[in-house]
Amino acid sequence: MNFGIAFAPLVSAQILWVAAAVVVILALLLFVSRSRGATIRAIALGLVVLALANPSFTREDRDPLSSIAVVVVDKSPSQNFSDRTKQTETARAAIVDRLGHIPGLDVRVVEAGQSDGETDGTRLFTAIGSTLADVPTDRIAGVIMLTDGRVHDVPADASALGFAAPIHALITGSKDERDRRVALIAAPRFGIVGQSQTITFKVEDQGVKAGTAEVTVRRDGDVIDTRTVPVGVQQNVEIQIPHGGQNIVEIEAAPLPGGELTTVNNRAVVSIDGVRDKLRVLLVSGEPHAGERTWRNLLKSDPSVDLVHFTILRPPEKQDGTPINELSLIAFPTRELFQQKINDFQLIIFDRYARQGVLPIIYFDNINRYVRDGGAVLVAAGPDYASQTSLWRTPLDSVLPAEPDGNVTDEAYRPSLTDLGKRHPVTRGLDGSDSNPPNWSEWFRIVNTRNTTGTTVMQGPDQKPLLVLSRQGEGRVALLLSDHIWLWARGFEGGGPHLDLLRRLSHWLMKEPDLEEEALRLNISGHDLVVRRQTMAESVADVTLTSPSGTSQVLKLDATQPGVWEKSVKADVLGLWRATDGKLNALVNIGPANPREFTEVTSTTEVLAPITNATGGDSRRLDDGNGLNVPRIIPVRSGDTYKGDDWIGLKMRDASVVRGIGVLPVFAGLLGLLLLIGSLAGTWAREGR
Repeated sequence: MNFGIAFAPLVSAQILWVAAAVVVILALLLFVSRSRGATIRAIALGLVVLALANPSFTREDRDPLSSIAVVVVDKSPSQNFSDRTKQTETARAAIVDRLGHIPGLDVRVVEAGQSDGETDGTRLFTAIGSTLADVPTDRIAGVIMLTDGRVHDVPADASALGFAAPIHALITGSKDERDRRVALIAAPRFGIVGQSQTITFKVEDQGVKAGTAEVTVRRDGDVIDTRTVPVGVQQNVEIQIPHGGQNIVEIEAAPLPGGELTTVNNRAVVSIDGVRDKLRVLLVSGEPHAGERTWRNLLKSDPSVDLVHFTILRPPEKQDGTPINELSLIAFPTRELFQQKINDFQLIIFDRYARQGVLPIIYFDNINRYVRDGGAVLVAAGPDYASQTSLWRTPLDSVLPAEPDGNVTDEAYRPSLTDLGKRHPVTRGLDGSDSNPPNWSEWFRIVNTRNTTGTTVMQGPDQKPLLVLSRQGEGRVALLLSDHIWLWARGFEGGGPHLDLLRRLSHWLMKEPDLEEEALRLNISGHDLVVRRQTMAESVADVTLTSPSGTSQVLKLDATQPGVWEKSVKADVLGLWRATDGKLNALVNIGPANPREFTEVTSTTEVLAPITNATGGDSRRLDDGNGLNVPRIIPVRSGDTYKGDDWIGLKMRDASVVRGIGVLPVFAGLLGLLLLIGSLAGTWAREGR
């Protein structure tokens, strides 16, 4: 209960001060002139002014409020190194117990710094702000942090905290920790396929003298370089970009001799997106026909394709008597295309092409070698493939996946997917393929074949092969045994998914990574990491998934569609994730290339010392070399000292809340009347003597 005096002036403050000044002057004149009754008159005048001020006696009924202390427990991944977790839990139990014995103190314990797959670094002060958001600043007694000292959101000065109370940091770990890390200095984000990019890095050691380190460089899991480098000196490494999409580069330093705190940060990861400059495609049409423009329009509409197209309008055997100098035609540059520059093309398409004497046999040998060395050939066949001038009757027969039997079937049929075609990425999930029969238009021609050696993904009437894919050496070959795909392009009977099919087909031939039949991939979907296995088999092996912190788990994948098996897990750690099924490997980097959490992992008091000292708190180690030493906690009610050799203090507050109030006006009612009448009566009595 608190007592006091409050004023509620009956006039404005200016009039009240003027009245007080007049009273003082009059009182002085009375005393100077030694007037009789000067004292009583001065008191009477003063009471009049006091009455204008309207004083009141007050009484407040207050309930005291407890002070609030926050214990912040660092749960970041770096706290799992060495015996830091054990130290943290032991100190936490002791601190909470000691705080519980301090009267008038409420304790809030918050765990912060957990990896969520999004936040880069340990952010304990963000957690402090959230915990104290509903607490008035005059109730905050202080903060005690249990951490390894590697905090990444430390305020620049104490004023940014929003409260005036001590912050104490109790540091886990030990002074003699040793660690080695790889630091990235410069790393590209993109690179042209077929060219090289430069990565700059250096190896840093903590807790030991600088020496040398053995560094291994990997690209997509394969070792491409091993070297010994001096510690602390910048190094450059040239990385060739072999394919489009993500190229994961790892730079890993050998562990410190004699052991170190962790080897997680001995590896730096760079993800370089490979960008193809241009895909060069050579399209050779054996003759003008209805479907010729289907291929041309498709390839010309793709901005990543540089198309070279030739149509044979006048084969050598054509004799109509027209002089050569009167023809508006150009000679087919066979030598330039099929000998000098054949390796400049990623794909060669023969569209209804037959042996017409345009290409000498030796050039087909060049095409054969081109395929086996990594090139791609697509044959879109018509009746020409079943004729005596078929491409099969050239050196290309050794790479073509099906032999014509000399017959062509001309009847209406709906192309359909084979069982393998339903699993193959070129044809899997084509629009309209789910229904039976497929929801697309009919074709009316197919070339009959035998001795099929490749993978048949589409079929015609009587299960005859329609689209056959094959791998030959390092290259790929596709054989489309009908020239009626243009019916889909023209919208005949509703058409069909010609754009999707032909685009997938051409990009599979040019080795687009997303269209590989056998693939293991890691993809990010929101907060989840999706393990995706693409296969032509009917079952898949379990996948071992390894997180950036080194923990592994075995996943059993679920079939989500034909040829695709998936499993989702929580992506709660930033860094490089690895997956393997024993044959295939996959890598993906979540977040920044080098997460701040693992950049520096040795414990330290220096990071938090400026902010703790500025608030009157302390930053000290729990393990001082003689075992775990949890300091005593003292409630401080006055003074600005909150730390000692073996203790830390909290600022106890006197906050309270008003539950009731009583007011007694001095000059109201009978009491005020008696005071004024009494003063006037006293003045009159003095004058009457």
